Amino acid sequence: MIFKRKRKASDLAAIVSELEEAVAARDGDRTGRAFTAVMNGVQPASDAERILAGPRLAALLPAFPPTSPRPMLAMAAGFCVERGADPAACAEPILGGVHRDLLDALEFARRWTATGAAGDELPEPNEKIIDDALLARLGGDTYEATRLALAWCSVEEWQPPALAVLCRSAEVRHRHASAILPASRDLAALERHDLKCLVYALAVLDDEPLMVLHRPTGTGFEVRIGSIGDNFQLHTLLAHVLVGGGHVPGSMPSAESVRLATDPEPAQGRTQTVATGVFELFAPDGKQIWNEGLPDDIPVVEGCRLLVLDEPTCQRSWNADRFFPHLPGTAELTRVLTADESRTWFARTSPGNEIRRPS
Repeated sequence: MIFKRKRKASDLAAIVSELEEAVAARDGDRTGRAFTAVMNGVQPASDAERILAGPRLAALLPAFPPTSPRPMLAMAAGFCVERGADPAACAEPILGGVHRDLLDALEFARRWTATGAAGDELPEPNEKIIDDALLARLGGDTYEATRLALAWCSVEEWQPPALAVLCRSAEVRHRHASAILPASRDLAALERHDLKCLVYALAVLDDEPLMVLHRPTGTGFEVRIGSIGDNFQLHTLLAHVLVGGGHVPGSMPSAESVRLATDPEPAQGRTQTVATGVFELFAPDGKQIWNEGLPDDIPVVEGCRLLVLDEPTCQRSWNADRFFPHLPGTAELTRVLTADESRTWFARTSPGNEIRRPS
């Protein structure tokens, strides 16, 4: 949850109207006062007020300059989404701000690296680093350099509102995620920001066909997956569909671990439920697909993601809670492949993934 501390109740609709009017009038002092009132008024408001306020607050984001506390305004809008505001109505301004700051943070890194000595590490994202020397190093006019530096320092603050809209709407993910994901991965790869949750949410697959080959039996399956946050959750659901459905041998996952992976209502806090691995997951080229990774890591072959399952070499277990509480995963067996189809798909894998004939 974005906001936790309780504050004195106030009329949120009136406060948002004051902010809208102050922004429209381009009155900086009035906008500052109204902004503070909004930050103080969102938490004690009723959910009915927040539902109406969320899209209005999000719509104000483009009017706030990049050097303003836009992430805080986005957090207020995201908190309203958490309490029932329409994620689709709030998504474009929030995710537009995320994308802009990701690109600005990457440009900060490019300029920092281009103007430094070899081996000069990127700075930690802390506004204390912003001084005249830093701005001079970035080049350009002072406003632009300040914008890039602030983006570098505050980009993580966009994660909570981004997750609020991404985790509550497949439509939002479909419209916006693919455009933002490359920049989020590029910035995360610099290892100065913790963007794991943002990257994982942007990479969620919805209504995605998946060809699954079970190497020990030489059988193949077409499965349709959606809203799965990581491969731990995928692993549990594949075991539920394939082992639980009697299609391949193995130990079925517990009913509770399946419920935690699929229940539309998220668990209230962390549970102690343990899931146990039934398979090892491999890419078609024989490289292991780790449970800690994403379904998006599974390569596409002939227009479809192709996953190879093998027997586990050792017993693995993990907490069964899903990575994103508000994303109930789905995995539906749409078709059992014929023997000829299975052989055709196995032929598209590396020699190490050939069918094992039962002895």
